[in-house]
Amino acid sequence: MAKLEITLVRSLIGRSEKQRTTVNTLGLRKLNQTVVHNDNPAIRGMINQVSHLVSVKEIEG
Repeated sequence: MAKLEITLVRSLIGRSEKQRTTVNTLGLRKLNQTVVHNDNPAIRGMINQVSHLVSVKEIEG
């Protein structure tokens, strides 16, 4: 199964509460922190909501 490497690249200062909650739900707390999640529709939906704040890289395996 493919995995996604998600990195927080923009600050949450001045962002809406919904965007802050989505980033926290992804497991991102600090700037430039990276987490790895399985590629599924739920994670993809969260990434789409905050795509301007994160960078995503696909990992095989």
